Amino acid sequence: MSEPLVLISVPMLGVLEPRFAAAGLTMARAWELSDTQRPNVRAIVHLGESILTEEFLSSLPGLGLIACVSVGYDGVDVNWCRARGIEVSHAEGLNAEDVADHAIGLLISAWRNIPAWDRTVREGRWRQEDRLSPQPSLSGRTLGVVGLGHIGAAVARRAEAMRLNVCWWGPRAKAAAWPRAESLLQLAQASDILVVACRVESSNRGLISREIIEAVGAQGLIVNVARGSLIDEDALSAALRDGRLWRAALDVFTTEPTPAELWADLPNTVLTPHTAGSSSEAVPLMVAQSIDNVQRFLAGQPLASPVV
Repeated sequence: MSEPLVLISVPMLGVLEPRFAAAGLTMARAWELSDTQRPNVRAIVHLGESILTEEFLSSLPGLGLIACVSVGYDGVDVNWCRARGIEVSHAEGLNAEDVADHAIGLLISAWRNIPAWDRTVREGRWRQEDRLSPQPSLSGRTLGVVGLGHIGAAVARRAEAMRLNVCWWGPRAKAAAWPRAESLLQLAQASDILVVACRVESSNRGLISREIIEAVGAQGLIVNVARGSLIDEDALSAALRDGRLWRAALDVFTTEPTPAELWADLPNTVLTPHTAGSSSEAVPLMVAQSIDNVQRFLAGQPLASPVV
């Protein structure tokens, strides 16, 4: 019987190949896969937001596991996989604290206009009267969290320590220390700051619509550390340009890398390149968990972190 192959799905994950090989796994690359190798592929190491098509997966008759190194798995049709006996795992909760830290960093940077002030100093445009420019305080504002999973709850805890009033909304009620709004619209209307931290599904793409954006309003801030597809990006940029939304702070985008020209005339934004969860502590844990899941699968053992 041929040795089972573990497939790396996208070039971005190619840097991880030595770590999987060091764990005794025989690796192959999807972008170099030959027809003779396809029957031997038993598992895929995957970046969750990248789309795995049914056509591609169907060409791997021995496939039994998709191990997402990421927390998200929105590029995988989990129901389709389950119907065909293919298991899916992910890095549940491993980088939640780092993503929450990043969300708070984006929040403060945008609210206090820190990147613009940094440029003012570096470009020699500092005027003494700038010190008296009025800036709104954060204390006592209301922060709404969309999605109270590991990341959302971590953001809420930090916000509470910053003397913000916290509320949240998600499609499913759960026990929580903070009040749940009756609807997303109600949450947006009540929030000075809306932090998007929910899981993306086929049913909630574009969840943060023009209506929700305008409900946050001309004095409000939207922070997104979840997935770019959750926000109507065209509606967001138009609202920022027209003054119907005050500011936005984004780590994720509809297309990644996002075209720079989309944001060139929007100084009321703070942008980072999908780095919220990529800490030097979290990434090794996520890789180790995906290795563990692959090894467990090949040994016929239960997965450590299956998608449920």
